[in-house]
Amino acid sequence: MKRAPNFKFSNEVILVPFFTVLLLWIIYWFEFKFGFDFTKYGIYPRSLSGLRGVILSPFIHSSVKHLYNNSFPTLILMSALLYFYRTISLKVLVVGWLLSGLLTWIMAREAYHIGISGMIYLLSSFIFFKGIFTKYYRLIAVSLIVVFIYGSLVWYLFPVDDRISWEGHLSGFLVGFVLALLFRNKVEIKEAANEESLFYEKDDPFLKHFDEDGNFIPTSELEKLDQEEELE
Repeated sequence: MKRAPNFKFSNEVILVPFFTVLLLWIIYWFEFKFGFDFTKYGIYPRSLSGLRGVILSPFIHSSVKHLYNNSFPTLILMSALLYFYRTISLKVLVVGWLLSGLLTWIMAREAYHIGISGMIYLLSSFIFFKGIFTKYYRLIAVSLIVVFIYGSLVWYLFPVDDRISWEGHLSGFLVGFVLALLFRNKVEIKEAANEESLFYEKDDPFLKHFDEDGNFIPTSELEKLDQEEELE
């Protein structure tokens, strides 16, 4: 008997990323409106006060452009994590947040490191490697989509620009890889009664329209298949 990942849509897939990004914009607006500079609350490596940045740095951005560039990847990647890896998503976010921040604090050059881009690299790395490790073709497809959309991020793992915290990016990427290894067997699964049910996820309105080869199944044919299964 084979098993297949159980992809299930819920409101949190949209709401959690949306309110996360909204919070980032509210914090930046507050900082700009009232003349604050939160940069000093970022990660400052190997200093005791700089440790607070492990928690606070993802919420701090240096400019509108900085925040804008981070907003859409945060929305997309966090939604993908919550949809495809719902049962482990909280662990990945919290553990990844803390470990990537600590690694930045340990290895980075002496400067304030701010922004949620470290989490973006964490999510990109985790989703890519996790999909490969599962050996399940739809999750591998998600990995390839991440590479296609965000493949250019790899350049910023290196010191190509002094204004960019490549150390934060590298920390997020490495932690994402390690978490994908640790959770490589952790995918929510459901029993599959036969060969066909491995590929027709009835609970998902989108994925059930594709067969084992990734070919699209028209609604009319899908309804026929459902009726035949009910008769059996």
